[in-house]
Amino acid sequence: MKKLNVLAIAAVMAILLLFSCQSSVKKGLTLNSLFSDHMVLQQQQEVMLWGKYTPKEKISVKADWGSESFTKVDEKGNWRLNLTTPEAGGPFEVSISTRDTTITLVDVMVGEVWLASGQSNMEMPLEGYLPNEPIDNNLEEIAAADYPNIRSYKVVRATSKTPLNESEGQWKVTSPESANKFSATAYFFARKLHKELNVPIGIIDSDWGGTPVESWISLEKIKQLGEFEEELKGTESIDITRIFTFLSNFPSVSLPSNINSWNAIDLKDGTFSQTNFDDSSWSQLNLPGVTDEWDMDSDDQGAFWFRKRVSIANISSDYKFIVDGGIDDMDIVYVNGQKIGSTICWNCPREYTIPKSILIEGENTIAIRVINIAGPGGFMGEMALLSNSGERISIEGEWRYQYIARLSSFKGDQKFYLYHLNSKALAKKPAYISNMNTIFNINAPNNPGVLFNGMINPLIPFGIKGAIWYQGESNVGRANQYEKIFPGMIDDWRARWNSNFPFYFVQIAPFSYGGEQNELSPALRDAQRKSLVLSNTGMAVTMDIGDSLSIHPGNKRDVGDRLARLALANDYGVDIVASGPLYKKHTISENKIILEFDLFGSELMKGNSGLSGFEIAGLDMLFIPAAAKIVKDKIEVFSPAIKKPKFVRYAWRDYIAGTLFNKEGLPASSFTTQD
Repeated sequence: MKKLNVLAIAAVMAILLLFSCQSSVKKGLTLNSLFSDHMVLQQQQEVMLWGKYTPKEKISVKADWGSESFTKVDEKGNWRLNLTTPEAGGPFEVSISTRDTTITLVDVMVGEVWLASGQSNMEMPLEGYLPNEPIDNNLEEIAAADYPNIRSYKVVRATSKTPLNESEGQWKVTSPESANKFSATAYFFARKLHKELNVPIGIIDSDWGGTPVESWISLEKIKQLGEFEEELKGTESIDITRIFTFLSNFPSVSLPSNINSWNAIDLKDGTFSQTNFDDSSWSQLNLPGVTDEWDMDSDDQGAFWFRKRVSIANISSDYKFIVDGGIDDMDIVYVNGQKIGSTICWNCPREYTIPKSILIEGENTIAIRVINIAGPGGFMGEMALLSNSGERISIEGEWRYQYIARLSSFKGDQKFYLYHLNSKALAKKPAYISNMNTIFNINAPNNPGVLFNGMINPLIPFGIKGAIWYQGESNVGRANQYEKIFPGMIDDWRARWNSNFPFYFVQIAPFSYGGEQNELSPALRDAQRKSLVLSNTGMAVTMDIGDSLSIHPGNKRDVGDRLARLALANDYGVDIVASGPLYKKHTISENKIILEFDLFGSELMKGNSGLSGFEIAGLDMLFIPAAAKIVKDKIEVFSPAIKKPKFVRYAWRDYIAGTLFNKEGLPASSFTTQD
């Protein structure tokens, strides 16, 4: 058996990368794209390989670690077989042969394989979401990412109304040249496992930002859970082919990948930004506001133009353009035809300088191009022009607007269909497109089941050790439903893999979601905590690393490390504390509530600023701040204002910094005893 040979891998890496995917068609024999050069197979397991070939022909697979397997292709041209893997090692070669073709996969490693999935916090690459949301120490981390035995297979985004059997993707070797696009959370998870276990680690990375949990569950399971019945009824009879026929009338561009390509999309900036453009035929609405509040014949997602004429009497100084709550998701702002600023960040405040040299005494034209790629988009917070001399001019109220490009997700490829380039076709919108929002989003990534169909089903039954998950932000506000469907998703995946594999997830980090009571997300965090009733699960708590201004905290190293702790302790026999304290139960003693915890490590500890964030209530459930103190391995909570306490909760705010830890430095989860 060949053992790990890092030097040999490094010597041939440049050549191997030129031939990184041999799963293409060769004389009719094809492999699922998961099976290619540089792949990682789960060690000491009967792993399944599959693909297509001529019906009833023989397929043989031989690995140079000594395993061999045979099968016959079925009548539909599909084949699959099991291959026994050895203990961790490599590099190996695996040959798949027929009577006329042999495909040899090289640089194959055997080790530990984990599926990483979720929404944007799992998808967030090691470089971060540049330029506004970098990963902490991203340049140093990328430069040090020289781990040839850590491999990542990135599943290409795909949505589907029905389950797919194929995914697009490619195994990549971790290096400073490739690691910047790897999932940061998954990378740090894999790195810690690799360093502790000294075996190859494979990550199958299947995630999509802004998506809710229901997108990742099979439709069968969703129906079994009795959820989203109305949403599913609205799409079952839609003929996608006819919709494609309509969309084919419009030029399209794929979703850009960086700020330069976002800015460069042809959305008529040169016309709509000019002062002499006639917008009298455009519709009207009031700003600030968001798309789902507007009465318009358009979808939430796509490209919008907004125009307003503003009278300015004093132009002796520069002004600031301000939208203090942000523009969702990205904008370019023009004043009198001159670009003054652009941002890609859904909730970052906008503040752009307007040079006095471009202003006109009297009427000035503000034109704003807004692109929204997920959920409701629009303008949040105060909108104004502020002069350097202190003059304030409100720009709230009536604006002209035009919807010019629809963002659609057919065939898994998100594209902008440029309506403004074929107004004649748009004017002849066919009668069968009766519900624009439903029809154009039938395969949108936030719809129930579509990501399971497009990005999970094609991976089954590839051999994995377990799964890590970071998601939940898009389900904030629906905690009761999440408490039901998230465990349902875990059960669903396990049933389809026919394995009770370990499933470790990240509790969403504190963040200011904007609710009046600052209490939109604690219930969702608690729903995640309650999911731990499922066997073989664990939760990485992030109460200490949230960011009030960013839903994407830059500290992903601790997130990955905490997920890895769960795996090391539970699956690999490493003597390590796996989690911070988790609320277990409570008792009431006179005017005190005494809390007990699981997984508190060697000792409960308070944070550097003391122990705070506890609240107490009587039967009226009116919570007030409470004092708390650690007494051995328990916490006593009390308030002189409540003589007969009944309930207690901790860190029950959207954004709050955790103050309760174990001695090992891992934070406690927020919780409430109200149940």
